[in-house]
Amino acid sequence: MAKRPGQQKLTVIRLSFAEACAAVDRLHRHHKKPQGHMWSHGVLDEQKRLCGVAIVGRPVARAFDDGLTVEVTRVATDGTPNACSALYGAAWNKARVDHWRAITYTQDGESGASLRAVGWRLVAELDPRTGWDTPSRRRQDRGTDGVGRQLWEQARADAPPFPDLTVLRHEIRHEIPCAGCGNYIPQRVGRGRPARHCSDTCRKRTSRRRAKAASA
Repeated sequence: MAKRPGQQKLTVIRLSFAEACAAVDRLHRHHKKPQGHMWSHGVLDEQKRLCGVAIVGRPVARAFDDGLTVEVTRVATDGTPNACSALYGAAWNKARVDHWRAITYTQDGESGASLRAVGWRLVAELDPRTGWDTPSRRRQDRGTDGVGRQLWEQARADAPPFPDLTVLRHEIRHEIPCAGCGNYIPQRVGRGRPARHCSDTCRKRTSRRRAKAASA
């Protein structure tokens, strides 16, 4: 990262997943370490001391997990100036080689200044959710439940439009609209695929629509 007068020079390095998780455990204020990564970055100060880490992986929300989007799932620093911006910038520079888009989240009360400084764009304000554990995809609490968040992105010029946030908001609500009537269906806890219809009547209505469209 370029050095300005009065600032110390920061150096971005690659880290193993184990090294990144150890840094998250030491530095992060409210998140636990993630379950996996695609790659991770660290940032060193002029004394070669590790002062921050970023972990990049597949998007947690299925709405964005299209094979061409990555998510910065963790960024943790010890408060060294510009360390966050250096990590977000490095994550996107690596991601843009093989991916259309990178996303990340900040929590309520975080300004996002480090993201704006390196070109990230605020996409949406998201209401708190009870957790990423849903009937169709079991998850453990990772320290982010019940908190409002902001969704950010970086995208290449040739990237397709941002995905429809309706699907993400359905996941947040733990509800899915019935394919027949559009009313929301609270999802049951347990094994099995999530319900797509609220009744047999709606299931038959959807089947008739499909048959009509196929014969048109």
